Amino acid sequence: MRQIVSTRVALLIGVTGASAVLLGAFGAHALRGVLDARGAELWHTAVNYHAWHALALAVAAGLGRGHSGRVAMAAFVVGIVLFSGSLYALALGAPRWVGIITPFGGLAFVAGWLALGWALRTRNE
Repeated sequence: MRQIVSTRVALLIGVTGASAVLLGAFGAHALRGVLDARGAELWHTAVNYHAWHALALAVAAGLGRGHSGRVAMAAFVVGIVLFSGSLYALALGAPRWVGIITPFGGLAFVAGWLALGWALRTRNE
């Protein structure tokens, strides 16, 4: 049987998805009553984008080792770290300047989706 992705990529996908679930549960249970309404909203947004882009990472990895797929994977990982990471930090009380990082993560997500779209397009030709 052919291995679809490298062991390292498979581990990255697993850790990314699992961490989204764990951070969602942590926010819902351990941080209940700790975060104010704004913090809870930030945490929820971070988990939501984290989880969706963990799935997108898996789709990009499943496309194979083409350049566009690799760009999409890298962009999704960078987006999770910068976008969701900065929102997690802000929810936990990081200084407001950390919010400067968030749009860069959003741009990485956009780049990832464009690269994924390109990978899907070129895969069938």
